[in-house]
Amino acid sequence: MWKLDFDEEYFKILDSKNLVTGYFDPDYGDIFSKDNSAEIVLQMINNHDNILGGLVMIPLVKFGLFTPDLDIDIDTLESNVDRVKLHLQKWKDFISQTNNTIHSIHLSHTDQDMLTITFPIKFSKPTPLDKSEILKELAPLFDSFTKLNLL
Repeated sequence: MWKLDFDEEYFKILDSKNLVTGYFDPDYGDIFSKDNSAEIVLQMINNHDNILGGLVMIPLVKFGLFTPDLDIDIDTLESNVDRVKLHLQKWKDFISQTNNTIHSIHLSHTDQDMLTITFPIKFSKPTPLDKSEILKELAPLFDSFTKLNLL
């Protein structure tokens, strides 16, 4: 169901319709030479070096409110706010259940009406920098996002 697409130093996570569902930024460790870090990362990927995890970024919530041509009534506004509040409660429950208190929320780079959430993930074992191997580690997490209607 999931697919990874390498893009510079991170991976796009695509769903079955090839839509971007999130991003995975591997923890490449301490790269001492910042001048040629892109070359070092590319070499690590080509060598399938092991990583222990990284950062996952996915959409948190789309408001449906912050658009230049917004023209709604009070009931529609209330409905959107209630929908957002319910969705945020699902996220709070997920964060609480997984004890993942280290996360950050940002305005989406691609959609000013959406917030994203970023959090660290540790793999079950050292994992080669290989799409299929990384996907084995990420797929259960994204499956759970789907089951919990977080995506």
